Amino acid sequence: MDNPGRGSGSRPEDEGQDPLDPGPPDPLPYEGVWRFTAPAVDASVPQARHAVRDLLYRQGVPVSEEMVHGLLLIVSELATNAVKHAALLSPMLAVEVAVGAEWVRVSVEDNHPYRPTALEADHVGEGGRGLLLVAEVTREAGGVCDVAHTASGGKVIWAALPLEPARVP
Repeated sequence: MDNPGRGSGSRPEDEGQDPLDPGPPDPLPYEGVWRFTAPAVDASVPQARHAVRDLLYRQGVPVSEEMVHGLLLIVSELATNAVKHAALLSPMLAVEVAVGAEWVRVSVEDNHPYRPTALEADHVGEGGRGLLLVAEVTREAGGVCDVAHTASGGKVIWAALPLEPARVP
């Protein structure tokens, strides 16, 4: 398989590169992007959570149990929001897991055009604190989260968390 970003069969001198520069490092075995779609129904929330958990373990992503729990909580909250608040205009949701050398990002996308707003936490009402929880879990892990509009007019809500430094044997 060719190294992405470097030409197959060409020499660095031919590409105007420094012959001593090895170029970008090869991706780590766990790096990649995985995406799946599901109906915007309650049953999809635990399915999304299990799919993300299984993917992290199957790919060997270097995450602690604490980080796995945080990522699964984030996926659960974001998928629940898509089911509860976007299903009328978006009968499907998409969950994406992107893993780089130093971070993991989970996101949930739907076709509802309105950006969600985090409600102030009150101690009387039930619900309405999912985005506050996502923001707090993300912050505690040293990550970032945001909402972006999609080209189709919907939105994607994502959270990216730093991975633990790789251990050298």
